[in-house]
Amino acid sequence: MTSKTVDYSEGDIGRVRVVDDFLPSPDALVAREENVKVTIELSRRSVEFFKRAAKARRVPYQRMIRALVDAYAEKQTGK
Repeated sequence: MTSKTVDYSEGDIGRVRVVDDFLPSPDALVAREENVKVTIELSRRSVEFFKRAAKARRVPYQRMIRALVDAYAEKQTGK
């Protein structure tokens, strides 16, 4: 990695556009929901899909499945 720096103190930087703050608050980043352990049977192809997708993203496949179920539940409850 090089240590080049760019000085933006002179000249016009061009058209600037302010974007809405889309990042969650620090409190939202550390808040954890209580999880409940369940037993569920899924099709082999679904589990293999999530395992491949999770491996490519270096996350646990169970976390991806949980996120999918959470997103569905939130959408259905109108949150």
